[in-house]
Amino acid sequence: LAPRQYTPLASHPSWDGSGLFVLYHLAMNPASTPRPFRFGVTALRPTTRAEWVSLARKAEDLGFAILTAPDHLTALFPPFAALMTVAEATRSLRVGTLVLNNDLRHPALVAREAAAVDVFTSGRFELGIGAGHARPEYEESGIVFEPGAIRVARLAESVQVIKGLWAGTPTNFAGEHYQIRGHLSYPNPVQEPHPPLLIGGNARSLLRLAAREADIVGFTGLGRTLDDGQHHETSGFTAAAAAERLAVVRAAAAERFASLELHALVQAVVVTDNRERASAELAQRVHLPNAAEVLGSPFLLVGTASQMADSLRQRRAELGLSYFTVFEQNMEALQPVVAILAGG
Repeated sequence: LAPRQYTPLASHPSWDGSGLFVLYHLAMNPASTPRPFRFGVTALRPTTRAEWVSLARKAEDLGFAILTAPDHLTALFPPFAALMTVAEATRSLRVGTLVLNNDLRHPALVAREAAAVDVFTSGRFELGIGAGHARPEYEESGIVFEPGAIRVARLAESVQVIKGLWAGTPTNFAGEHYQIRGHLSYPNPVQEPHPPLLIGGNARSLLRLAAREADIVGFTGLGRTLDDGQHHETSGFTAAAAAERLAVVRAAAAERFASLELHALVQAVVVTDNRERASAELAQRVHLPNAAEVLGSPFLLVGTASQMADSLRQRRAELGLSYFTVFEQNMEALQPVVAILAGG
């Protein structure tokens, strides 16, 4: 990860000096009964069908609830085909995209393909979608990489189109980016009213959209894409930044907030008996100033299984996060935590 600007926790406006976030207390009113934990794996490494099958069965055996696939124009499998293989190889494991790049497909095609996957998986599909961010992929493939505001506006229209088509009635939509004229999509999804919709990212405008339209709000902690097109600012990894983003979601969601599932993409899992030293080393890797910021981050896990489980309980209590996804290389490291917490 490349260097980025950082605001020290103690100088953040939500920090009151006692370890509590003023912003959090203003933004949050947690329900008395927390949402059960759920854990996912996102796959970057499989290069053959056999590897997808092996990963899927291992994830299910280890107690993970869902396996997801990203969406990039690089040396990765297109997600829908890969997820069908995953579903065929497993019994109850859910499958999803984390996340589909809205700019790569027309929403009428997304609605149709996603519904088909939902049908063929007997209702085990979840659609994660985002506004796109990897400029080099756009440039290499000849797709115009437009400013973030345009990409988010286009995503907002796409979500409306997809939901309309999933309703199973002729859909009309007249937007700046998409126009639908009496189109009836086929097939209809199995899940009602539709497959769970995750909208994920870090930009405030995108999180406001997620708050209004998604079933699951996905937080990444990854900020602005840097000039190399691959790395991101990591100032969003801090607990203070997560609380600020959560306040944005709560304000935009209004009465919907209690129904939202809140998701975090965990960027690193370090199993160790020396938590302080490992956290200090990880702080250097991800460009945070000290171990304390690592230990407070919703996107980084360090310690023994018991310590990491306690951290996740704290993040659920303070921020409402209950759905956590790790990259496949961290799947086995997190399994003891999943055994402690899954469904509880």
